[in-house]
Amino acid sequence: MNAPLNAATGYGERYCSRPEFRCLTVKRGDRWISLFPDRKQRDMVERLNRMNVRPRSGQQIAVPLDLDNVDYLDLAPLPRSIVPPNQNRIVVNQDRLAWGAYDTMGTLLNWGPISGGKSYCRDVKRACRTWPGRFTIYRMEDARCKSKKFPIGKGGAKMPYCMFYRGGFAIHGSHKVPGYHASHGCVRVFVDDARWLYEKFAQVNQTQVWIDQPETVETRNAEHSDAR
Repeated sequence: MNAPLNAATGYGERYCSRPEFRCLTVKRGDRWISLFPDRKQRDMVERLNRMNVRPRSGQQIAVPLDLDNVDYLDLAPLPRSIVPPNQNRIVVNQDRLAWGAYDTMGTLLNWGPISGGKSYCRDVKRACRTWPGRFTIYRMEDARCKSKKFPIGKGGAKMPYCMFYRGGFAIHGSHKVPGYHASHGCVRVFVDDARWLYEKFAQVNQTQVWIDQPETVETRNAEHSDAR
């Protein structure tokens, strides 16, 4: 659960030895937009590397060899279908830094990167890992959602399109999804992904949130299911 990830290297390096990818080394001054001017391609590579923050100099970035034609669902590190749930479901896999949205038929509709809770948070002086389990979304707020607790003593941290599933813990949008676990226990996702979940998928008292739960799989995305 919530296995440690090396922030100095980056998630994408685990793809470097696979024949369907190439890896490039980030140079000083590189930005996502300079490396990948095409917005669709840039989004694809950010998702593959599980990060929307500026890449670090010396970091290895994984890129699909067939970037012009690959579909983002082909890059999903989650099953393409699961045993049909009785409600739509958001599956979160912290080891693979990914979420997936499944409809009531068990079909994967969308997926994206996540950043879960850190093993230790200095400001609260304790572990703040994301709690595993099976939950249901009980409250949702729009783009104006903010934390009442963080920063400590002030509150006001932006949590756009927050979807609360356990106490004060939520899935929410963030511009700081860095390719490793960095939150106080919430599940950070790309802001556009949070907006999609909020507007197109999630429903209060209906949508399940399964975090690090074993799944009975009907069909796996065999190409990427072992990309750990």
